[in-house]
Amino acid sequence: MTESRIKTRLEALHAAGRKALIPYVVAGDPNPQMTVPVMHALVDAGADVIELGMPFSDPFADGPVNQRGAERAIAGGMTLPKVLDAVAEFRIQDGETPVVLMGY
Repeated sequence: MTESRIKTRLEALHAAGRKALIPYVVAGDPNPQMTVPVMHALVDAGADVIELGMPFSDPFADGPVNQRGAERAIAGGMTLPKVLDAVAEFRIQDGETPVVLMGY
């Protein structure tokens, strides 16, 4: 069994004496077409792991900023299959950065 991307990344960070930068973004916000470019931009800006939120119709516990992001994503047509497609597209260029899906 191969090690997970998360374990590999965290071990490398630990060896380097660094903490992980793990930004959270809602998949599909501001629109579905921007999901993959945003993910690559996060990596280019230093993200060690990406937490990708799967938009949900009632994310009231996430606060108003994430709630509005989910609303924009859903209004733009983002769905769970499209989230998975975005991760697969991201993987074409980046096979190393861990991606964690956050859902309800």
